[in-house]
Amino acid sequence: MHTVNEALTAATDSVTLINGIDDGSIVRSDLTQSEINEIVQNNVTHLETMLAWDGEGNKPDIAGSSADKSSYTTAITTGKAYIAANS
Repeated sequence: MHTVNEALTAATDSVTLINGIDDGSIVRSDLTQSEINEIVQNNVTHLETMLAWDGEGNKPDIAGSSADKSSYTTAITTGKAYIAANS
């Protein structure tokens, strides 16, 4: 079983991807806007799922942890706003 910190560190890739697509530092000209939105949505969903982990099923208790989750919740908000603005 991973620790909360290990799980959140692994989730940082999703934060980086969402923020990079939103701010234009990650550009995927080979994909349609719909495909980019799908990538962003998949990463938003991944973050939401991980933040809801409560220690059941051999997963760490991220939901109950006092660890700073602000970058993850901000990325979720950013991702949802990006999709809304680019749909």
